[in-house]
Amino acid sequence: MNIKARAQKIAEILEKENPAPKTELSHSDEYQLAVAVMLSAQTTDKKVNQVTPALFKKYPNWEVLASADIDDVIPLIRQVNFHKGKAQRIIDAARVVVSEFGGNLPREMPKLLSLPGVARKSANVIMQELWGVAEGIVVDTHVSRVVFRLGLTTQTDPKKIEQDLMKILPQRYWRNFSGNAVLHGRYICTARKPKCGECPLNSLCPSAFRV
Repeated sequence: MNIKARAQKIAEILEKENPAPKTELSHSDEYQLAVAVMLSAQTTDKKVNQVTPALFKKYPNWEVLASADIDDVIPLIRQVNFHKGKAQRIIDAARVVVSEFGGNLPREMPKLLSLPGVARKSANVIMQELWGVAEGIVVDTHVSRVVFRLGLTTQTDPKKIEQDLMKILPQRYWRNFSGNAVLHGRYICTARKPKCGECPLNSLCPSAFRV
């Protein structure tokens, strides 16, 4: 089986396991998701979900956040990694959304990437979760680990990993593969003790431990 056929089979199996994967970041609208995604860099979704209720209560939309004082925001997100820098970036992003996009999150990748705190991975998550648009494949630490173990890439740089995956997977799989690979890495193909015995991809994985 060549790499394209194997990648597609992997995508199909993951999709069968979870036909409609969703982010585990708690949110009720596009503003909340975008901010949560920005806060989630190098921080667990669980930790982000612990801080966002108080943040969103005080700053319920882009307009209010755009006028925030950073010294008031920092204490609310202190539990997330790099909280000071993130506090400044979410405020700056809110100001750009209000001043440049009329208070609405832009739906095009280049415009999303113009927002402070939004890199390609974050933009992919936002577009896929909010609008079901897959212009790329989300590559976080979980996805990087999973696809490397599966032999779908030899790269370590997220941008290069994404390019490799986009070459071997038809675009119709990108949306669900992104979400499913994240969840697979979080709960099955874990960093220290992968649960190979429970893995539906066991027979397709060159790294799998088989009894």
